[in-house]
Formats: sequence, structure tokens, C-alpha cells
Amino acid sequence: MAGLGELERAVMDVLWAASEPCTARDVQDALAQRELATTTVLTVLGRLERKGLVSRTRDSRAHRYQAAGTREDHIATLMRDALDGAPDRGAVMVRFLGGMPPEEQAALRDLLR
Repeated sequence: MAGLGELERAVMDVLWAASEPCTARDVQDALAQRELATTTVLTVLGRLERKGLVSRTRDSRAHRYQAAGTREDHIATLMRDALDGAPDRGAVMVRFLGGMPPEEQAALRDLLR
């Protein structure tokens, strides 16, 4: 799974934070400071749907969009994909873990127990 572009991340942030499915207009309103056209929001939502990150349902005349998984699901998939692309997974994990603050290393040790 490829990473997200900056606008795709912003749209996903809106969907992940939403307590219910959103219309394109809801997303556009949440990103009002960007002054996006509705067609731009719909294009991004369509791209995210094709990537499997967003699901769409019909609600009267409008469609409602919601994240297909949690932010944590998405990040975990990105991490797995990055490891799958590494010729030496161990070296990647050592560098990743070595860059973690001690409290995060301790939390990880606790999770692995």
C-alpha cells in the first residue's frame, strides 16, 4: 500500500476523526481553510476508495464516506509494507527501535511480554 499524499492525509484525518460517515460537503467544510472545490474533494475521496481506504454508501442523493479501517490499521500496514521491501528486515528493525525514546522501547517490551 502506497503512502498518502498531503491532501489525501488531510481527508483521511477528517474521516478518522468523524463519529459518523461524512458527505463530500462535510469533508469540504472540515477543510474549509484550504478552500477546496467540491470536485476536488470528490476526486480525492474516489482515489481513497480505489485504494481501499474509504468505503462509500448511498444516502438519498448524496454519498457518505467513512474510513475503511482505523488510522492504526493504516499505519501498521505501511510498516509491514516497509519491512516487506527490506532485504534485511533485522537491520531495519534495529535502526527503527534504536531511534525510539526509552519510554517507547519500554512500552514495546511490555507489549511483547
